[in-house]
Amino acid sequence: MSELPQSGSLIEAFDVQLFRENTESVLARLEKHLADQSIRGLELADPSQLTSMARALMTTEHEKPAAFDEAKLSAIVDLYIRTGIQVHSPGYMGRQFSGVVPLSGVIDFVSSVVNQPSSFYEAGQLPNVVERIMAEELNRFIGFRPGTFDMVTTSGGSLANLTALLAARNRAFPGVWARGGSDLDGPARPAVAVGADVHYSVARAAGILGIGEDRIVRLPLDAARRIDTSRAGPALDAAERQGLDVFCLVASAGTTSVGAFDPLDELAAITRERGLWLHVDGAHGASLLVSDELRHKLRGIDRVDSLAWDAHKMMFVPAPCTMLFYRDRRHSREAFRQTASYVFDAQPDVYTALDSGDKNFECTKRPMMMTLWVLWAMYGKALFAEKIEYLCRLTRAAHAILEKQDDFETLHLPEANIICFRYRPEWLADDEVAAFQVNIRNRIKQAGQFFISKVDVDGKAALRVVMMNHQITTEHFQMLLGEIRKAGREK
Repeated sequence: MSELPQSGSLIEAFDVQLFRENTESVLARLEKHLADQSIRGLELADPSQLTSMARALMTTEHEKPAAFDEAKLSAIVDLYIRTGIQVHSPGYMGRQFSGVVPLSGVIDFVSSVVNQPSSFYEAGQLPNVVERIMAEELNRFIGFRPGTFDMVTTSGGSLANLTALLAARNRAFPGVWARGGSDLDGPARPAVAVGADVHYSVARAAGILGIGEDRIVRLPLDAARRIDTSRAGPALDAAERQGLDVFCLVASAGTTSVGAFDPLDELAAITRERGLWLHVDGAHGASLLVSDELRHKLRGIDRVDSLAWDAHKMMFVPAPCTMLFYRDRRHSREAFRQTASYVFDAQPDVYTALDSGDKNFECTKRPMMMTLWVLWAMYGKALFAEKIEYLCRLTRAAHAILEKQDDFETLHLPEANIICFRYRPEWLADDEVAAFQVNIRNRIKQAGQFFISKVDVDGKAALRVVMMNHQITTEHFQMLLGEIRKAGREK
């Protein structure tokens, strides 16, 4: 039998020597990128111009695989690096994802090449084992009873929140999965209670689940922008009188807006008394659990029913890497109920016991836990604790600096690494404050030295800084304030 002919260009694309050369070329550019500690924000390119630049780098050969062009690869990598948010720069203070610990990027590269999806043990053996290891390691800080809890990874906190709400709904209304919304017909209407500053993914989840945004009960906040437990009970009673059947309360451990931590211990008491599922969106703030100094902010976490935890935020690994913990492992299999003989085995064994495909929405899922596990295995928890503690101290120091400025207004005492404030020079009229903050933020972004974000606090725009880079100092923050003042003087 004669062998099938193969294209030389096809063989070249899979050539291991070329792979090595490509890796070394890209590595040199990444090394230069990481070594650059200049203060830079975002080089915001015009989308049409960037589209033209990207198209100019594409081959015009379509009849056969084009010959490899080293110069073109270098240009693509340089363009990719240059046009993104500079997460490793001290000028980056705008979002909740961070520059990664470089080793985690190396492991992510390995995962991309070996390509082992992790929803099933036979496809990704080590990733599935280390998911269980990391679940046990991190549960030492959560406090669920060993052997009775569960953890599943998901691609992002939004999907984790959706999955937890799905499990909570199926527990409260077990017939919905099979019979759909018709099973909910009756005088009571399913509803979800949340803190007023809850992440928007929860409202999305309510819409996806057919609950509807109109059935989201927004609980009042206290002066620190946490759920006010003294008013939560009356708000839930009022919802019940309106015919709403609240089956789940979603609390936050580090709200996206200001980084507030809801009082979990008190909320657990309220939900236990009322028979409600308590889910915690700890996408940002759950990582404080690994710090002896900061863990108290999540007091009561051992009493919740589920917890979403993004490692790609405050554990400094590539996105996505999200963990969804269940206090009772039985609930982890209640979110999804299906049969599929090609992946799910009717008779589980020692291997399929580590499968997670039946516990999450994704069938093909990246081996995301590898990046976190390798860092944990190599450095231990101290690497994360020290960086998190520094970022939180830095944020408190920034707050103290703002308190001494006559032309700035602080809006909250930061609980973690997020701080919101407004620039209010004496000549600024009250009715111009909100629009002025938005303009300031846009001018800062366009200037390209710092990157910060904005958020509405009490319905009025504010400037928002998120400290994610341990190389940022108070001097950099002082420089930012100077840039804000400069931007405020522009016409």
